[in-house]
Amino acid sequence: MHRDVVAPFLALREEARRAGFEVEIGSGFRGFDRQLSIWNRKAAGELAVLDSAAVPLDIRTLRDEELVFAILRWSALPGASRHHWGTELDVIDAAARPEGYEVEFVPEEVDSGGMFGPFHDWLDERMRAGASFGFFRPYDRDRGGVAPERWHLSCAPVSGPLLRGLTVDVLRASVLDADMRLKETVLAHLEEIHGRFVLNIGELGS
Repeated sequence: MHRDVVAPFLALREEARRAGFEVEIGSGFRGFDRQLSIWNRKAAGELAVLDSAAVPLDIRTLRDEELVFAILRWSALPGASRHHWGTELDVIDAAARPEGYEVEFVPEEVDSGGMFGPFHDWLDERMRAGASFGFFRPYDRDRGGVAPERWHLSCAPVSGPLLRGLTVDVLRASVLDADMRLKETVLAHLEEIHGRFVLNIGELGS
């Protein structure tokens, strides 16, 4: 976690505790090499590639361009993942998790009727009231880029300047230097990817 995110997170966690929730981070910082491994395994068919309803696709039926954009619905391009910054947290209410349950981070877990729904409903109320300690949901709804991820929180005061620094040129340099599957297809569509999957997010207070 980025050092400037620690205090806001601890404050949010304490407020949640008082409301009866136990905030647990399922995923925080994720380095470039880890993201590259996820990307390459999905491109190779070793990890599931999901459609917009989180149902696995048969990638053998997809052209390279279709596969790239299918992966991007749920997994960021290496170099473009907000988790690289230490400002992003995938969170659940550990108090609501059944014993032995392995969290999948899929919509049905966090929707209002899901096991973590009450916690995320509470978070929504805090965000609407401007009392979320700077956290917001970058993937709050479907904007045609990354699929909605209600579990994903970002600390706006820290992540905002970092996003502004992630230009197409910076991203291109990361891709060029990587041993990445589908690289040529990615490079051919990089400006669209940058606009649709990097910049196309919600905002604090939206």
